[in-house]
Amino acid sequence: MKSKQAFLRDLVYKFTLYGDFLVGVPFGMGNVNDTYQLTFDQGGTRLHYILQRINGNVFRDPRGVMENIDRVTAHILGKIRAAHCETRKRTLRLLRNSEGKPYVVDEQGHYWRAYVFVENARAYEVLETPEQAYRIAEAFGAFQNQLVDLPGKRLNETIPDFHNTPKRFERLEKAVKEDKFGRVKEVLPEIEFALSLKDEAGTLIRLNKSGDIPERITHNDTKSNNILIDDLTGEGMCVLDLDTVMPGLSLYDFGDMVRSATNSAGEDEVDCSKVWMRFDLYEALYRGFISSAGGFMTAAEKENLPLSGKIITTEIGIRFLTDYLEGDTYFKIRRPKHNLERCRNQFTLVKSITEQMAEMQKLAKDLGVR
Repeated sequence: MKSKQAFLRDLVYKFTLYGDFLVGVPFGMGNVNDTYQLTFDQGGTRLHYILQRINGNVFRDPRGVMENIDRVTAHILGKIRAAHCETRKRTLRLLRNSEGKPYVVDEQGHYWRAYVFVENARAYEVLETPEQAYRIAEAFGAFQNQLVDLPGKRLNETIPDFHNTPKRFERLEKAVKEDKFGRVKEVLPEIEFALSLKDEAGTLIRLNKSGDIPERITHNDTKSNNILIDDLTGEGMCVLDLDTVMPGLSLYDFGDMVRSATNSAGEDEVDCSKVWMRFDLYEALYRGFISSAGGFMTAAEKENLPLSGKIITTEIGIRFLTDYLEGDTYFKIRRPKHNLERCRNQFTLVKSITEQMAEMQKLAKDLGVR
C-alpha cells in the first residue's frame, strides 16, 4: 500500500507542472474537502501548490463543479489582464491534466483539482478590524461585478435550492411533524420563533420571482476566510472556495457576510448574552460591498441589503434547528446539543439585527443608496 506522500506525489504528477515533489501536508480549516499544500523544488526555488479532493457526498456532480470554476476563473483572469493588473494573486489558477481537463480522478473515483498557491496573502477566520470587513466585502462585490457578463450557458447548480429559504422552512415543518427523535418538546420556543419569521424570510425569493431582483452569479459562502488579504497592502485579493459559485441572488452573498462577520461572539458561542450584531462591522461591510457592486445592482437589491442579513441568518438558524430535530445528520457536531446551541446563537443574532434595522436603513439613506 502506498504511503500518503507517495499517493500525493503520484496524483499531482498527473497534472501538468514543473519541478520535483518534496512534501505534502494538510492545509486549512475547511470541513468539506480534503486539502493539502504541496511543496516542489524547481531549479532550487521552492514552489507551492494546493491539491484538493472534492467531497462527492456534498457535491454530487464534481464535473459540473469544475466546469463552473474553470469558466469563472478564466473569465476573471481575462478581465484582470484586460485591465493590465498584476495577476498572480487576483484569481485562483487551475492546473490541468495531460488532456487539458482541470481535474484528475483517482483509482477510487474521487475527483481532485490543483491550484497554484497564492503567496504572501492569508485568510482570516475572525475579522479583526472594520477595515478588513470593508476589504472583504469589496472583494466579494468585485467578484460578482466581474461575472455580470459571463458568456455562455447558465452555470450548473452545484447544490440546488441552497438558499431557497421557503424550502428550508418546509423541511423544518416536516421535521417538527415527524419528530423522529422526540426532541420537539424541548425546542418549542425556537420553533415558534422560527415560524414567526416564515413570511418575511421568503422576501428575496418572492422578489426574484416577480422580476424585481434578478438572478446573478454568486459565491453563496461568503465567510471572511474565503478571501485572501494581501500581507503588504491589506487589499482583498483572491476569492477562494468556489465550489458553490452558481446562479443565485446578489443579496445571498451580502446577507451571509453579515451573518458570519458581524456576530460579536461567533456561531459556536453557547452564552447568547455575548451575541449581538456589531454595527461597526456591518457598516464596513455595507460600504465595501456598495463600492464594488453598487454599479450593477437594481433599486430593489439595494433596498433589501439590510434585510438580507436577517433572512440569511434566519435561514442558517432553521437549518441548525432542523438538523437537530432530524438527528444531527448534516452538520458536524462536537457535543450532543451542538446544533441546538448554534440555532439559539443564530436566532439571538437575528433579534439583534432586528433591533438595529432602523439604524441599518438610516445608513443606506445617509449614503444616498437607492
